[in-house]
Amino acid sequence: MDQAQIEIQVLPSLSQIAAEEWDACACPEAADGGRPDDPFTTHRFLMALEDSGSVGRGTGWQPQYLTAYLDGMLIAAAPMYVKSHSQGEYIFDHSWAHAYERAGGRYYPKLQIAVPFTPATGRRLLVRPGYEGIGQSALVQGAVQLAADNGISSLHVTFCTGEEAEAGAAMGLMPRSSQQFHWLNEGYADFDGFLASLSSRKRKTIRKERRQANDFGGTIHMLTGDDLKPEHWEAFWTFYQDTGARKWGSPYLTRAFFDLAQERLRDDILLALAERDGYWIAGALNFIGRDTLYGRYWGCTEHHPCLHFELCYYRAIDYAIAHGLGRVEAGAQGEHKLARGYLPTPTHSLHWIGDPGFAEAVAQFLDAERAAVSEEIEILTEYGPFRKVDVEEKE
Repeated sequence: MDQAQIEIQVLPSLSQIAAEEWDACACPEAADGGRPDDPFTTHRFLMALEDSGSVGRGTGWQPQYLTAYLDGMLIAAAPMYVKSHSQGEYIFDHSWAHAYERAGGRYYPKLQIAVPFTPATGRRLLVRPGYEGIGQSALVQGAVQLAADNGISSLHVTFCTGEEAEAGAAMGLMPRSSQQFHWLNEGYADFDGFLASLSSRKRKTIRKERRQANDFGGTIHMLTGDDLKPEHWEAFWTFYQDTGARKWGSPYLTRAFFDLAQERLRDDILLALAERDGYWIAGALNFIGRDTLYGRYWGCTEHHPCLHFELCYYRAIDYAIAHGLGRVEAGAQGEHKLARGYLPTPTHSLHWIGDPGFAEAVAQFLDAERAAVSEEIEILTEYGPFRKVDVEEKE
């Protein structure tokens, strides 16, 4: 197929593309009426970020959606943003920016192909089925050319799939490895089945934590779809503000995003809320994919022992087992997740830097970092909570 036939466009708002046209590239697997692999690149999710003011003017995330058309049909697209900082990315390049600017360069603005504020692995080069090779190539070439033509320092594709990382590397982008902690469903019948796969000591610890958590004096509610009501979002906004202020200085998402989540995204959401004496005191927000539950935010107004572990990790495992999901992604960071059955898992990103000398320095850094990440994953996995197959254990 002739690459010259493809027309690249950059659009400042997703409102300029019909939802069904975008989603034909973003989540073609949902055409059967089922769930998308993940909801984060769907038209409804990205438009909620836009319409709520969570991205756009004044946020440092200026939408510039990259699209590729062939004979008038959208064959590929990418959620791309012009960034004026490195916040809300979770695969960070602060040290690169500082080094580049100390050497007299201008690192910002940069281009970022990503889902804002969302450290969840998923497709970032969104291609209509049947156009995979030419579509990915068009997006990568288009983004690099856009950066080069406008004197933009760099392009970053974060939390892409492993397959995209391989394809991007073959096209000349620099691959980067990071890691998160994910729980994998090995066909467990129930939570006790999962516990049976752990060492005796870890089983006892988790059972103790769950008893402590559920003795907080209230009730835990698992809410999704039409069970979600505006009052739940009012409570969760309070939790989110507290966590955001402590972790990032200010929340990334606006209050309006949660109103739009109620309107447009409630079937994609699982909200775990703890109620005590008629008040909501803690909550954890998850998004539901076709085979994965994605843990995103947690917050509370009262501290109770182990309630965080229960809402964020154990209730997520319960839900995944009950609904036949294969994985729980518990978000960024947190080696404390290891003891709770979440194992280190590689995550991927791709990078292009315009300055040849600086690109070479970053490439050398990435080579060393990949080796270190691989070694860390191997060591952490060895220290995981699961039973060793050659060890006889008694409860």
